[in-house]
Amino acid sequence: MADAAERKAGRSYVWGPLSALGVGVAVITGIVDQGSKLWLLDVFDLAGRGRVALTAFVDLVVTWNTGISYGLFQQQGFAGFFALLTFKTAAVVFLWIWLARASSRLTAAALGLIIGGALGNAIDRLHWPGVMDFVLFHIETSGFSFRWYVFNLADLAIVAGVVALLYDSLWAGTPQKRPDPG
Repeated sequence: MADAAERKAGRSYVWGPLSALGVGVAVITGIVDQGSKLWLLDVFDLAGRGRVALTAFVDLVVTWNTGISYGLFQQQGFAGFFALLTFKTAAVVFLWIWLARASSRLTAAALGLIIGGALGNAIDRLHWPGVMDFVLFHIETSGFSFRWYVFNLADLAIVAGVVALLYDSLWAGTPQKRPDPG
């Protein structure tokens, strides 16, 4: 009964009014992510150059992440590879359903960033020894040294998507209307 009511209300688990926006953002995110990685490896030859300083606090360096975010749960064998790929697939399916039911453009774009980032990193796992990470943020002064984990543009898109979802859910909602006094 509820399923029929959902369909009658125009709410789908597969495609919604803002799905095209989210899919467009996901495709662009995936292309930019994969393009940056291919360019850095094949044209710029970052692997051959080693560590390249961009600024005093940002370097480019190739690392292969066989785990998940922040290098957690490193996997070397097929079982680990398959488990991570299965987890990512389940996450993308969940996000796709959320996208189909999204009611704001910000939510759709944010979900597109997350989906595109997840797919970009999943593509890495299919043809490389792991996810290619290449941006190293660090601060080094006399007596103090800080190094952030090495990340890529897909990771950046995922974080930006999560921040946008938090913003949208906490602050960007439509304010409640005041009840009429009379």
